[in-house]
Amino acid sequence: MYGIYARPWGFEVSIVRRGIRYFQQFGNGSYGGAEHALRRAQEWRDAVVRTVPPATRRERAEKLRASNTTGVPGVFCLVSSDGRGLSWLAKTYIAPDEILRANFPIHNWGDAARTMAIEERAKQLKHMTGLAALHPAEESIRKSASAPTATPALRKRSRSEILRKSNSSGVSGVHYKQPRPDHPGYWLAITYTAGKGSVSKAFSIKVHGCDEAKRLAIAERNRQLAQKGIG
Repeated sequence: MYGIYARPWGFEVSIVRRGIRYFQQFGNGSYGGAEHALRRAQEWRDAVVRTVPPATRRERAEKLRASNTTGVPGVFCLVSSDGRGLSWLAKTYIAPDEILRANFPIHNWGDAARTMAIEERAKQLKHMTGLAALHPAEESIRKSASAPTATPALRKRSRSEILRKSNSSGVSGVHYKQPRPDHPGYWLAITYTAGKGSVSKAFSIKVHGCDEAKRLAIAERNRQLAQKGIG
């Protein structure tokens, strides 16, 4: 579940790379249930991990921290208690048991001490390799092959295919309507298309009977979806 967050309606994926957040949502209704929504979320996350690597350790080491007052990452001016400059220090954290450091006293080198520390810092950075600290799951995701599963996740449903809680027919886009209490009612097939409005067709229960009117409405709904390019 690295980078994936469960929500009441489905799952969110959020991964940050070099200050950019990669974000996507996967609703249970859009993918035919939580199992398929989670699988799609995992596939999308894995694609981000494989194609957008995190910063390298060197890139992170070259980032200027807010606490740095010298203007050069990894280069520090050591001062005495009275604020007098003593030396310039180049320091690089390579590993828990390896810290490179070189000190250049000002009384020996004068103004050149700062330049020497900056040059030494550049040499130290050449010893730094690999990516910045990662979540344990990152490396396994990156190394794993991206292969299709035996049971691929369902494609994302359009909004017109999602079965709403208020639907009583069991088929999205098919609804029973009764204009007034003494009216026998009808089954309606309706499909919305963004920017184009809707198409609909009603089948009278008085004319066809309840079961047949519903069957005709379902068939009409399937025709509408096919015409829309779904199904």
